[in-house]
Amino acid sequence: MPTEGGKTDMERIGLFSEMEYVTVGDKYVSSFNRPFNDAASKNKQMLPGGSKAMSNLQAGYFDPHFVRIFEGEGYVNLNQVRRRHMMEEAKKNLGKAFLPSNGDKKPCGLGTYYGTIGGPVPFFSTQLKPRDKYEVPGKNLYTNPGKKGTGYGYANITIGKQFSHSADFYDAPKLNFKKENEEHHRLVKGTPFKSNLYPREYFDTNPYLFEKALPPIKKTEKKELLAHPFKPSSPGKKAGGMKAGTFDPYPSHSADPYVVKLASQTSSKGAKIFYPPSGPKSRPTKSIMTLNVKRALNTKNYKTASVQSC
Repeated sequence: MPTEGGKTDMERIGLFSEMEYVTVGDKYVSSFNRPFNDAASKNKQMLPGGSKAMSNLQAGYFDPHFVRIFEGEGYVNLNQVRRRHMMEEAKKNLGKAFLPSNGDKKPCGLGTYYGTIGGPVPFFSTQLKPRDKYEVPGKNLYTNPGKKGTGYGYANITIGKQFSHSADFYDAPKLNFKKENEEHHRLVKGTPFKSNLYPREYFDTNPYLFEKALPPIKKTEKKELLAHPFKPSSPGKKAGGMKAGTFDPYPSHSADPYVVKLASQTSSKGAKIFYPPSGPKSRPTKSIMTLNVKRALNTKNYKTASVQSC
């Protein structure tokens, strides 16, 4: 169908020809009545016979009888195989086995160097080194011998002077307390303070006593219960395409006045509609990897082609 610009729909889309319709003339089949698998309800179907459970019987396997892996093979002795392998390896030796010139020497005692490679070390020798002749030192300083005694009950055995004896009275703490008490009573003036109020548990006999007058007691108003429940005079009206069930009446019709278009809105006959030039049209393209796979793998070599060649 040509448009106002003079181009058909096919030219605007960018296709060379209109797409074919595959289902022209077919009968309409609803999606609800359409079968899920139409081929499953026609002709004969393959019956596999049900699934087989794994068991010790041969019925759970594909083969009719049990196939052995090594059937008809002779018995092989592993010891004989090892000996043959050792004999073949021994033939590869060019000469006899290497034997040292002499066996290992065992030490004959602790601290000896018999059997070692380096021999004795002079540094660790037990021989004594030459020493100078011993000279007897001079005599020690002679002083008066120490005074005997442990200090308990012995006099004049300490470095300092002996302490002088001071007599200690038997009732000294009692006499001191008596003197302090007399001095305290001498400093006290007058009799002890005594309150005239009788001791109570609280400041007042009634801890909840309130001097101000209490406000009047509020009386609770009793609500009058209705004897019968409220029932409306008539049920609600249903809207049936009119305003019968509304509170307000139907509004009156007001005709819209005709408004003349402005001169700036009307298009002049000489002005033409602008049509942009048709640019390049985008089409779906295939990736380079897909093109290379199609070139390397075709209908002639798809059986012989390998993964590395692709």
